[in-house]
Amino acid sequence: MEAVPTGQRSSHQSVEKGRSRHKIPRGVETDIAYLYEVLPQLSRIFRIIDKIGEGTFSTVYLAEAQMTDGSRRMFALKHLIPTSHPVRIAAELQCLTVAGGTENVMGVTYCFRKEHHVVIVMPYMEHQTFVDIVGSLSFEDVKHYIFHLLKALRHIHKFGIIHRDIKPTNFLFNQQRREYTLVDFGLAQGTPDTQIELLKVVKAKAHKGGGSSKMVEESLGKQKLVPLPPNTRNSAILSSTKAPAKRPCPPARIKHSKGLLLKTKREEVIPRKIVSSKHRSVPVRPPLNQKPKPPAVSPMLTCNCFMTDRVCNICLSRKQQVAPRAGTPGFRAPEVLTKCPNQGTAIDMWSAGVILLSLLSGRYPFFKASDDLIALTQIMTIRGSRETKEAAKTFGKSIVCSRELPRLDLRILCETLRGLRSWDDTSLPAEFQTSRNPAEVKQDAGSPAKKHMSSGSLRSIAELQEMGWDKAPDDVYDLLDKLLDLNPATRITASMALQHPLFKDMTD
Repeated sequence: MEAVPTGQRSSHQSVEKGRSRHKIPRGVETDIAYLYEVLPQLSRIFRIIDKIGEGTFSTVYLAEAQMTDGSRRMFALKHLIPTSHPVRIAAELQCLTVAGGTENVMGVTYCFRKEHHVVIVMPYMEHQTFVDIVGSLSFEDVKHYIFHLLKALRHIHKFGIIHRDIKPTNFLFNQQRREYTLVDFGLAQGTPDTQIELLKVVKAKAHKGGGSSKMVEESLGKQKLVPLPPNTRNSAILSSTKAPAKRPCPPARIKHSKGLLLKTKREEVIPRKIVSSKHRSVPVRPPLNQKPKPPAVSPMLTCNCFMTDRVCNICLSRKQQVAPRAGTPGFRAPEVLTKCPNQGTAIDMWSAGVILLSLLSGRYPFFKASDDLIALTQIMTIRGSRETKEAAKTFGKSIVCSRELPRLDLRILCETLRGLRSWDDTSLPAEFQTSRNPAEVKQDAGSPAKKHMSSGSLRSIAELQEMGWDKAPDDVYDLLDKLLDLNPATRITASMALQHPLFKDMTD
């Protein structure tokens, strides 16, 4: 691979022409200059064109390189934040090298490191932004999208990888070429039988708080990384950095969501006080002819707010339960929201179900909550409060809800939101009708087509029929129901989902 002159134009026309039409913002230019400064070897190989993504733990740049055969290729450079723990970085690299490069999973090309700065180089895939296309996809497009997402999940789950952050921005999609790629394993964890050795180290570090750079270097030495360019001297061995301090967990809280009161409790308790209509606590007294029983010996204090609309001091003072919560709000499974300690690949399947829910309804994001309890109430609004409480019991959790919420018919919900049904003809809860973004519904109030427009697609009934939405089979809603199974133990797996009747005419 040869160095690329700074001013030379890329032959990747579809990407470079779009980039050349606008000037790179000064802030992005500053970031690119900083990246060249901290990793000088990049400038000898890549011409960084633009910043194409930025998250909590990394920044992604688009770069061009000239290959030894004279051709030019585009790459994505992922610059990890300096505070990332070396074990976590090494685990992400191992996921990419062991499981990546096939079955719709992103692979790794090179890795650069200088001191505590690490850049992972990956092939660049031109793709569309999900929010821009979610309302314009035909049913056949949606069918192919979810099929290829399930293929990627089946592949990584075979290696014992729990991605933990499945969402549209991490599953790149090129609509014209029907290309798909699962990216970003920065939050990945391993199953008990994972084949990714460093995910075992990540789990051990989480429990014991260890993980030295020497252990990481030894582990990296065992895996087969692709060779670096000949003019690059550094290897893909990571330096030790201090892990960021964890924020203390907030105390237990009650949240109201559109008149719904929800409390989660870590165990079933027996109330020791009776609450009157004015919410004043009254001690329970035994009958006059009965001697009071001595208090039961128990290491846990019994709270006095069970089945009330408040949280007592005993609950507030309890130590918060520690469980993995990594992921993006709106895509977290019920077992994650309720801090279930035993989490597996089923959490990825739930997230895939949320994506399918957005694709079928044309509404993205479908769930949007700033708090785990609010997120749980939103799930209850779709799946039913009784069903949610019953499922929680299966993984050792208890949920108390102030009012019952019925389970919705997924077909009616999606078809109404997409615009195939009139809002006047359905009995959906008011929160779905009031949650429609007025900016998205551009028809005037007097337009007869308004009530047939979805919250995201803004398409007429005739257009939706032409896109095949009026012929969506029951199979797709059956698959959606199985992906959004509240019980992780019975939730459909990726392998089982690919055998679903919905995909009977598709080759694996």
